[in-house]
Amino acid sequence: MDEVLLRSLIPGVIGILVRRGADFAAAEDAVQDALVEAVRVWPDDPPRDPKGWLVTVAWRRFLDATRAEASRRRREEAVEEEPAPGPVPGGDDTLRLYFLCAHPSLTPSSAVALTLRAVGGLTTRQIARAYLVPEATMAQRISRAKRTVSGVRFERPGDVSTVLRVLYLVFNEGYAGDVDLAAEAIRLTRQLAAAIDHPEVAGLLALMLLHHARRAARTAPDGSLVPLAEQDRGRWDTAAIAEGVRILQAALARDRLGEYQAQAAVAALHADAPTAAETDWVQIVEWYDELARLTRSPVVRLNRAVAVGEADGPRAGLTALAEVDASLPRYAAVSAYLHERDGDPETAARLYAEAARTAQNTAERDHLTRQAARLNSRR
Repeated sequence: MDEVLLRSLIPGVIGILVRRGADFAAAEDAVQDALVEAVRVWPDDPPRDPKGWLVTVAWRRFLDATRAEASRRRREEAVEEEPAPGPVPGGDDTLRLYFLCAHPSLTPSSAVALTLRAVGGLTTRQIARAYLVPEATMAQRISRAKRTVSGVRFERPGDVSTVLRVLYLVFNEGYAGDVDLAAEAIRLTRQLAAAIDHPEVAGLLALMLLHHARRAARTAPDGSLVPLAEQDRGRWDTAAIAEGVRILQAALARDRLGEYQAQAAVAALHADAPTAAETDWVQIVEWYDELARLTRSPVVRLNRAVAVGEADGPRAGLTALAEVDASLPRYAAVSAYLHERDGDPETAARLYAEAARTAQNTAERDHLTRQAARLNSRR
């Protein structure tokens, strides 16, 4: 089975069912049923038109459900309107579906979770990790969201900020390497930027490009994580960096600062430094101050503590870290780094080991374990 092909077809198939009159929740359920059938049938009898096959099977599943729940009159109308099997029109419904999932009847968090599950193709566990909540909690949130929109026609799209949040989380999930959705998130954000004149859309696209430009240097040949300061900057994609900086400068010139533009500015300062030692940490701290003002995010304050440690010394960084919630993911890793720079390898080794036990992916866990082992071996 080509799982990548299946994942790429899901948004378009859902979009076709929605255009034919299915509400979103019913369409998503029908497509999931069709995917199960595809897993069973395709290995022995692959279709010549995979998308058309999925549309036909999903539409029949939807009609079956409609017949079971709706009145006789509505059932017969749906049957009469069933399109004949055959080729389906081309086109990309994914971006439209992102907007439709940002429905006014949903809270932003529910809209993001539903979109990531139904359109982005992420599992409930992956979405829970992005939200930093237990998987059971996220499963309940997605179920409530589906119940809320059950029977609702998506005639009024939601706001841009919710769609941007969805794209941002999809990119981060893909960038982490568990699900390679980063390129898809960039593609969709390009479409959004072409369709909407909005500085935060441009800011998000710039942020994605600047981060994606470093992707080839983020891991060693053995798959181990390479920290930013140790990356081979010659492997960074200079064309993507130049495009990201150009897009960011045009957005900042409009004087409507938002969180994605501020994050992109931090990424641009990293990209602009020829070496790690030449990074303008003072400016980065200033941008984190702007981000903290815009978002009040504890994660921003955690990252700011690192920047303060680089700009003003590790002791200043530890002072800034003391004001951050110690239960945050990566808190122990940041504390370990600052303690090591402050000349306390014993505390740093203990904190690296603690951070490794709570790491969110294997590459990060292995990196932190190696850091702890390195300091312990010196002792």
